[in-house]
Amino acid sequence: MNIVVFGAGGRAGRRAVAEARRRGHQVTAVVRDPAGHSGLNDVRVVAGDVTDPVSVEHAAAGHDAAISAAVDLSVSPHDFFTASARALTGGLAKAGVPRLVVVGLASIMPGASGVPLMDEPGYPDEYRAFYLGHAAGLDELQACDLDWVYVAPAGDFDHDGTRIGRYRVADHGDPVSRITYADFAIALLDELETPRHHRAAISVREA
Repeated sequence: MNIVVFGAGGRAGRRAVAEARRRGHQVTAVVRDPAGHSGLNDVRVVAGDVTDPVSVEHAAAGHDAAISAAVDLSVSPHDFFTASARALTGGLAKAGVPRLVVVGLASIMPGASGVPLMDEPGYPDEYRAFYLGHAAGLDELQACDLDWVYVAPAGDFDHDGTRIGRYRVADHGDPVSRITYADFAIALLDELETPRHHRAAISVREA
């Protein structure tokens, strides 16, 4: 497949690029400033703005599927995630790219109680604006016609863990759950190669 990865310079994005290349796919890595990402090897690296539908369309032209792991902490989370969701869905549609896999956030996924983790008692609240921004972006995805899936860790990432090579879809979010970035990337690529979830948000956890 020809896969375009937006936000390819971040931790999740880099692992998605690596997993795609490990499987033999051709990858276009989209970042804000290619000069700052010399470590993206064996892929085509291009400059792009994930909040601009024209930029998304140009970067995605000729590709079979897209991954978005993009984030910009310098702007309002609500503004970024809503603008990027609109730009991705509009730009990908114009480019003829039918499938989008989005890196999600555990905080907005249902916990064991059925309510979002961020609303469960005792859940950390200092990043609530970031949580709400992600939730607003997911709302934008749900309003579009593109075939998308929103994939979130069930809890958080194991930042120092090594690749195990497997994962499982979680029944619900769990603050103590951890998954490595490399294993999370397997879930992202599985949803591109053999889509199992459509226009849905799912949580994945360690196997």
